[in-house]
Amino acid sequence: MNDSLIPELPDFDDPLAVLAACHERMLGQCATLEKLVDHIRDKGLDAEARSAVGKVAGYFNTSAVHHHQDEEQDLFPLLNRQSLKLAELIHGLRKQHKALDAAWETLQGDLKKAFNLPDDPDFPGHVAEFCRLYREHIETENRELLPIARHILSSRQLEDIGRAMAKRRGLRR
Repeated sequence: MNDSLIPELPDFDDPLAVLAACHERMLGQCATLEKLVDHIRDKGLDAEARSAVGKVAGYFNTSAVHHHQDEEQDLFPLLNRQSLKLAELIHGLRKQHKALDAAWETLQGDLKKAFNLPDDPDFPGHVAEFCRLYREHIETENRELLPIARHILSSRQLEDIGRAMAKRRGLRR
């Protein structure tokens, strides 16, 4: 369950690259969750499993929240005004965010009771559903949203998004 292969984030001067890199990190966290299911089944809730639970929970309670805020508060409003097709895409992505939030709440409930995970018959299904939803969402954003955003947003708009993203994380640009 090693996360040392997770790439460094690009600079906020390229906010769309930051969002894409966050997607890779999210997929990495999903892979950790899936490995965690097998690990707990085979070895129980040992120190390695407890560490993974803490890292995954920390990630989805901070970085993933920031990522969704980056999109909902900064990127989506700019794109939403561009065309009806984009408005429909963004509406669908917002619905997916709500489904992801609900799936995370369920999974987080499992993780908060980590000592029960070896005996929790629902945990593997919650992990599978959460990871499926994230993979589908990321695929849509990477394939449709980010290329369109890169094409239609001005340098000034991208700078503003990058500045807001950095500020959200307590960083100065």
